[in-house]
Order: sequence, then structure tokens, then C-alpha cells
Amino acid sequence: MNGPVGKLARCAIYTRKSSEHNLDLAFSSLDAQREACEAYIRSQAHEGWRLIPGRYDDGAFSGASLDRPALQQLLADVRAGTIDIVLVYKVDRLTRSLADFAKLIELFDAHGVSFVSVTQSFNTSSSMGRLTLNVLLSFAQFERELIGERVRDKIAASKRKGIWVGGPLPLGYAAVDKKVVVVPAEAEAVRTIFERYLALGSIRALAADLDHRGIRSKPRRLSTGRSIGGGAFGVGALAYLLKNRFYIGEVVYRGQINRGDHTPILGPDLFEAVQRKLAAQAVERRCRLRGSPAALSGRLFDDRGNRMSPSHTNKAGARYRYYVSQAVLQRKPLAAGAIARVPAAEIEMLISAAVRSHLQANGTDAIDCDRELVERHVERVTLAPKHIQLQLRQIGDELVQTEADAGASRPGSEQLDGLVIVTIPWTSTVQAGVKGIIHVPAHNTPMAPSRRDALLMAIAKARHWADELAHGRVGSVAALARREGKVERHIRLLMSLAFLSPRVVSGLLDGTAPAGLTVTALARALPWSWAEQERRLGLHCD
Repeated sequence: MNGPVGKLARCAIYTRKSSEHNLDLAFSSLDAQREACEAYIRSQAHEGWRLIPGRYDDGAFSGASLDRPALQQLLADVRAGTIDIVLVYKVDRLTRSLADFAKLIELFDAHGVSFVSVTQSFNTSSSMGRLTLNVLLSFAQFERELIGERVRDKIAASKRKGIWVGGPLPLGYAAVDKKVVVVPAEAEAVRTIFERYLALGSIRALAADLDHRGIRSKPRRLSTGRSIGGGAFGVGALAYLLKNRFYIGEVVYRGQINRGDHTPILGPDLFEAVQRKLAAQAVERRCRLRGSPAALSGRLFDDRGNRMSPSHTNKAGARYRYYVSQAVLQRKPLAAGAIARVPAAEIEMLISAAVRSHLQANGTDAIDCDRELVERHVERVTLAPKHIQLQLRQIGDELVQTEADAGASRPGSEQLDGLVIVTIPWTSTVQAGVKGIIHVPAHNTPMAPSRRDALLMAIAKARHWADELAHGRVGSVAALARREGKVERHIRLLMSLAFLSPRVVSGLLDGTAPAGLTVTALARALPWSWAEQERRLGLHCD
């Protein structure tokens, strides 16, 4: 390894360990790595190598990312010119990503810093040394991906056998010696919750009843040391609890129900009676909301807890949609939050994009409109001046962390009583951008790519279905619905998209269609006349 000869070479040692296991020992893996590097520095004392004060130790951090506190401090010191040589025990302690390693070496070279792996002989100043190092990094990256696959496979196999593999346990259970045991007092509270729901028939009424009875959510302590839970139940948390099959001794994994190895708290009769009532309520609620184009109706709140209701204005024949704080609508502007009015299309697109990014592998059907996505996953949205907080329902395994390394968590999100709490940065742009227009095109506002792709995918599918029916490859709409796993109403609704005006389709492709247009809104309001379609969407010629 090249090192300054005849002058002082300032050496820094970087150590890393992926897990927390044994980090609390008097002599941990980090200490062992550092000891080996210190011995190597002493062997190069004749070259002027000297260890600088301070430690760069990352305990319980994955090598998949460069977002590690000690590594970032090391890089800051490299940029400051206080380091000449960086030493690691093995190259994969620095990173397991070939792309990240290339960035680090580029940074080291730019500041005249050499890199040493004490158990592997490298000279990063030569082309052959770089080749050898890149080959080893390729294998390190492969190993990391392989470890991730093995962990995921093990978790999947355990869940299929009904074995609890970690994570927050629901109210009524606790982990003792890595086993799931029933907590009698909490189990009694769970039975009360299910019985009271059947008696009251409303989750909102149930929440008020439980608050009056003093029944609280399960308290938890996060890995950060912060305590959550232990307060009154929210509607979303109760909805998740009432649907949780864990209480009847079952474990659900990727839509499959498996018999668990834990003791059930509820009998199947009580649980199924609750599911029937929940299903009936869901149908009733969808029927009430079906006529409204506002996807966030009933879910959007300002930062003072005021519900934000759908509203609209008409200007020059165009209709603009907004969400307005109830405090403003009730003529109490001083009680409104910091954001009292927001363009509907802007916030709906932003929330839909946030939900999709937190679904495993963008996990919804591409033809799902924003409303279906929101109804399925969003419990509550709170608008603040600098951020938006989302409470997302955890339906089965759809809302999961996507980090390959076990134990990693997504920044800005945490779990609480069946909800995933997501915080995203945001600044309102009421004066510009999307204005929530729904009947004429917003020519200065491009349609979001995800929304455009969903519309085009729906049109392509509708044309394919129409072709199959026309040529007798499928006997009827009912047969088509059975094959697709959809209700007939859904098929008939989307089928109308097969008869769109070519000009409308072109408007979707070139971005001149209304920015707030959705699959459902387009299909429901679609006249047969091409000229009328174009007129309604503002694509007619003047």
C-alpha cells in the first residue's frame, strides 16, 4: 500500500458490525477489528504511520448503505484533510456495495487518502489493485444479497409454520423467552372489545365506549427508547385489531392463513360474527361515499385536528376542487390549522405516491385509481406547515419494510397498533401548480406519471377485454369477471374505456389531459360521443 515515506502519515481505523449481538461485551467484534488494525499500524511505524485520536465505530449498522454516523464523520474528516490513510479489517466492513465503494475510492483519491484492508493486500493506486478490489466487492455485494434472501426465506418458512418471528405483538400477548404467551388482563380487554363492537355496531362508538371504560392500547417502547401507545384507541387501530386473525390462533402471511403455535384468545364464532358486521359496514360506507370524487374525504385533517372537507369553486366555467378546514367552513378561522385550504388534486397525488412507495414492490394493481388506493390503506392524513403525517393501515403483509438487512427500518416511519406512521416533508404550493381542476385541462400542470400510466394501462386492458368478447374468446362479462377475480360492475365500468376518443388517448400520452383525472372518474362520466368526451375534458378545438 502506498503511504507517505519519510513523513508522518495520519491513520484512521474504521470498524463496523451489522447486528447488536454481543456489542455490550467487554471485548466485542469492533474491538477485535480495531486491535488488528492497530497492530498493522505499529508494523508500519518505520514508514511514519501514526494512529490519530478518536474512534470511527459503527455498531448495528448494515453495509448496504453509507448512511452510518461513524462513517459520515470519517468522510467529513477526509474532506477536512486530517486523514492520510484509512484502515479497515476487511473491505466489506467499509461497504458491501460496489457502487458505494467506487464513490468512496473516488473521494479518497480526490483528497490524497490511501485505503488499506489489513487482512487483504490492496494498492488502490494501481489498476490491478483496483481490479482485485472490485472483484472482491462484487462477491461482498453478492453475499449481502444472499444473506438478505436467506433471512427472508427463513421468515417466510417460519410464518408458514405459524411461528412468531418477531415484531410488535398485538394487545393480549407478550414475548417471554422468545415464545408468545397470553397476558390475562389484556386478553380480557380484547374479549371486551369484540363483544362491545357487536353490541354497538360502530367502531367510532366503540372507541368512545372503551375510552369511558378506561381500556387503553398496548404500551410499547421503540428501539430509539421512545415510548408509544398506552392511550385511548383510535378508529384505525380498532379496525385493525378487530380483523386480526392472530386472536383465533392463526398467522396470515402473504394472504395465506396458517395455524399458529400460540394460544388463541377468542373463539371462532365471536371472531366471525365481528367480521360479518365489519364487512356489512364497509359496503354501507362505500355506498355513501361513491358519489364523491374526493379521495381523502373523511381522512384529511389540519394540524389542530380539524377535519378538512371537500369544497370547490367555479371560475370561467372551470371547476376547481379543494379541501378546506371545518374551522374555516364554520367561520372560526382562528381555530384553523396552519394549512386551512389545499388544492385537492395536489394533495391526492402526493398521498397516493407516498402510499405506493411504502407498499412492498409497489404492491397495488396498476389500474387501481387513487381513491381505491386511499380507501384501502389510508386511515388518517394530518397536514402541517413543513410535513404531512400519514397513518396507513397494515393489511396483511402489504405494508412492510423493504430493507434487505434484518432489523433495518425505513426512515420517517414507525409502527403503532396496526398502523404504519409515515412522515413526509412537504410545503404547500397553493399559489401555483395543480389547482384541483376536474372539468377542463390544466395545461400548465403535467399529469403525474403514475396516474398517466394507470390510465393507459386501464385503457389497454379494457380494449383487450372488448376484443375478447367481440371474438368469442370469452363468453360473457360474468365469465370475464370470474376469470379476472373482479365483480361484474368493475368490468363493465372499465370496459367503457375501450371506446375512448383517439384525441382523449393522445391527450393522456402528451400530457394535455386534466392533471387530476382518475380511472374511475373518467369511466363513470364517459358519454358515447367522441366529441362530447373531448368537450368534457377540454380537448375540443376552439
